[in-house]
Amino acid sequence: MPYSAEDKRRTIVRLRRIKGQTEALERAVEEGVDCSALLQQIAALRGAANGLMAEILQTHLMELFGSTGEPRRSLEPSDSDAEIESLMKTLRTYLK
Repeated sequence: MPYSAEDKRRTIVRLRRIKGQTEALERAVEEGVDCSALLQQIAALRGAANGLMAEILQTHLMELFGSTGEPRRSLEPSDSDAEIESLMKTLRTYLK
């Protein structure tokens, strides 16, 4: 879970963006928009949800395995922090 005020704010912004995309998709379905446009909107929605999931997953991993046991934004990460960053870089490529 995001703990800092800035992390919470970013998470809420992402959730509101996803909510807006979902509402736009619902309107498009009700209006009978072409399938290719719907698929494009669904892909954007999926990307937004995956981005949120990656951010929350990174926070969770830092809490579990990070050097301080809480999310950090230090200039000198520990070995475990660097490994988490590397893992997240790989996971983000799969979540796109």
